[in-house]
Amino acid sequence: MLKLHHLNNSRSQRIMWLLEELGTPYELVKYQRGTPVPLAPPELKAVHPLGKSPVIEDGDIKIAESGAEVEYIIDTYGNGKFKPKPGTKEYWQYIEWIQFAEGSAMLPLMLALYTSMLGDGAAPLKPRVDSEIDNHLSFMDKSLGGNDFFVGNTLTGADIMLIFVCEAAGTRLEPYKNLVRYRDAIHARPAYKRSIEKGGPYALMSR
Repeated sequence: MLKLHHLNNSRSQRIMWLLEELGTPYELVKYQRGTPVPLAPPELKAVHPLGKSPVIEDGDIKIAESGAEVEYIIDTYGNGKFKPKPGTKEYWQYIEWIQFAEGSAMLPLMLALYTSMLGDGAAPLKPRVDSEIDNHLSFMDKSLGGNDFFVGNTLTGADIMLIFVCEAAGTRLEPYKNLVRYRDAIHARPAYKRSIEKGGPYALMSR
């Protein structure tokens, strides 16, 4: 059985949601962030050298990057669901969004989080960071438009990746009405609700 090493308030939430959408049986191993600094516990170092979550184990396969985990789970357990047919226009849109989530969108959000801890020392960086966050959220909002999902007419792995961006944006998301509608609709899905119930309270630190 597939095993998910789950850390609260982390990208692990997207993996649990995917498994719940697919109905794939899995073993959940929970870890809790420390206090007052919310770092991952040292026990995760025994799971993977980076000491981060999520990590999935499936037999002799171990994967630590959530984007790779989404691809692995869909290819292994999806039975054709949640991924466009390879070679199609929709497939390459899917690949672009999968890469965009962590390759472009999350960097300025993480910078905003870290620089907020520096106080006035971060002032020179703030306009640039804010501009990049707005640039990415505006791109997502316009691309989504009135659609329910980012690729095609059904949920795909792209949505599994992109919802975390919307959540990490926190109150910054509010001006982007398409993204707010999308986030709320995702949160209302039964599988998403089950993932929250199993994973525990979920509140990202955004700035």
